[in-house]
Amino acid sequence: MTESTRGRAGVTNRVLLISAVTWMMLLVNPGSIITLAHCPVTDLGASLASFQMLLAMNPLSSMMAGWALMLVAMMSPTLIAPIRHILERSFKRRRARSVTLFVVGYAAIWMAAGGVLLAAKLVLSLLAPQSYLPAAGVGLIAFVWQCSPIKQRCLNRSHNHRELAAFGIAADLDALRFGITHGVWCVGSCWALMLFPLLLSHGHFAAMAAVTFVMISERLEQPRPLSWRLRVPAKLMRIAVAQTRSIRDTCTEMVD
Repeated sequence: MTESTRGRAGVTNRVLLISAVTWMMLLVNPGSIITLAHCPVTDLGASLASFQMLLAMNPLSSMMAGWALMLVAMMSPTLIAPIRHILERSFKRRRARSVTLFVVGYAAIWMAAGGVLLAAKLVLSLLAPQSYLPAAGVGLIAFVWQCSPIKQRCLNRSHNHRELAAFGIAADLDALRFGITHGVWCVGSCWALMLFPLLLSHGHFAAMAAVTFVMISERLEQPRPLSWRLRVPAKLMRIAVAQTRSIRDTCTEMVD
């Protein structure tokens, strides 16, 4: 194994480990990380009192912390390629700094988007408390968005890894801008997919896992022409099947 190959494998393993640890945190503490707490007052319908009660029972700081954990768990694997891009084009002494600036820019965009998505979640939960209709509606929107050429444009742009300056403040600004622009196109691609699990009162972790699978698979595909098409996670499914067969064959050989 070459040094370059070991380096890429090391990045992948560290990022996946971070994602796995965050998934375990979400599973161990399911409390109010994603779902909203309701009471009879908030279930009576849309009113100022109901909205105030909903905010009192679901502090913004708690919801944003849950959103941050959700981002780390779901989006970390999609950042493997851009992080490798930064490491391969930065001097060793600048790598950690450049990656940090990239992540800061990327996270800032997604946290801002999270504020909008969480506000939508609050409003929809107030209008239709304990109902699956908002999730069903957003699921339909997400499906249409998945098939749209705008989605493909966002995916194509997320594959566009910009050149980075090597020295000084220019290198810092390039890494930060890279994170911001990558975050913008990522939000454009995934906003509806990320909103869908937020609206589920039950089964949100299964929905998060399914959405993560789709997003990772999309990053493995090559850029394509803009058009309407049904996009399925074909490449990642093929990889998963191949890995499963390899493990099965290995186990069979050990038994024999």
